[in-house]
Amino acid sequence: MIKTAKIVGEKSFGGFKKWIALGVIAVLAIILFAASITIVPAGHTGVVVTLGKVSENALSEGFHIKAPFVQSVVKMSNQIQKCEITAAESVSKDLQAITSTIVVNYKISNNSSAKIYREIGKDYETIMLMPAIHESLKAVTAKYTAEQLVTSRSQVAIEIQATLEKKMDEYGILIEKFNIVNFTFSEEFSKAIEAKEVARQNLLKAKTEKEQLIVEANAQAEKEIIEAEAEAKAILAKAEAQAEANETIAKSLNDNVLENNKIEKWDGKLPYATGGAAILDVSADGEGDKAGK
Repeated sequence: MIKTAKIVGEKSFGGFKKWIALGVIAVLAIILFAASITIVPAGHTGVVVTLGKVSENALSEGFHIKAPFVQSVVKMSNQIQKCEITAAESVSKDLQAITSTIVVNYKISNNSSAKIYREIGKDYETIMLMPAIHESLKAVTAKYTAEQLVTSRSQVAIEIQATLEKKMDEYGILIEKFNIVNFTFSEEFSKAIEAKEVARQNLLKAKTEKEQLIVEANAQAEKEIIEAEAEAKAILAKAEAQAEANETIAKSLNDNVLENNKIEKWDGKLPYATGGAAILDVSADGEGDKAGK
C-alpha cells in the first residue's frame, strides 16, 4: 500500500516537473521571440547596432526581425523638428550689438540616420545644429548695418538659411525653414531708429500734403481754364449770331433801298413784251397793236 502511494507520488511529481519545464520553455520562447522583433514607428528609421557596431543601412518604418540579444535598434526621428534659440547674440556691420530670437525647422535625412547616430549621436541638435545657427547668424549680420537688418529682415533670413544649409548638408540635416522672430538692439539705438522713423514719416506726410495741394491747385486751374474756354466759346457764338443777324438786317435794308430806287426811277410805263414778229403794247393807251402794224 505504501509502495503504491510512493509510486503514484513520484509519477505526480514527474508530471509537475514536466509542466514546469514546458512553462519555462514557453517563457523563454516568448522572450526570444520578443527579442527577435522590432517595430520602427512612422516617421522614423531604425539604426541597427550589432555588438556596438552601427550598421550602414537603417531600417524603414514597420515590422522587422533582428538577431536577439546581439542586435539592438535605435529609433531616429525623420520628422520635421523645431529648434528655437531665444538669445542669439551677434554684431552688425556698424558694430551694434544684436540679440535675436531664431526658430529653425529641420529634419534628418533617412539615408543619413545611421551616419548621424554613429558620428554624432542622438543629441545632434545641441552638438551640431545650434552652434551652426550661431555661426551662420554672426557671419551674415556682420555684412549689414543695424538699420538694414531691420528693413531687410526677410533677405537676411534667406541668406542665413543658405549659409546654414551648406554647413548641415554634409551631415544629412535638412533645413526646412529659417525664421528670425525678433531683432533686439540697445535702448539708445532703438530710440535713434524710432526718432529717425518719426522724422521720415513727418517728411512723407509733408510731401504728401504738398503733392495734394499741387493736385488741388492744378485741378482748380484746369477748372478755371475749362470755364474760361466755355465762356469764350459762348461769347464767340453770341458774337457770330449777332454778326449773322446784322448781316441779315443789312441785306434786308439793301434790298429795300434797291427796291425803293427802282420805284423812284420808274416812269410809270410798263415794259414791252415781244413775241414773234408782233410787238404787244401793254401800255395804258391801248395803242400797242398799232405800233405792231
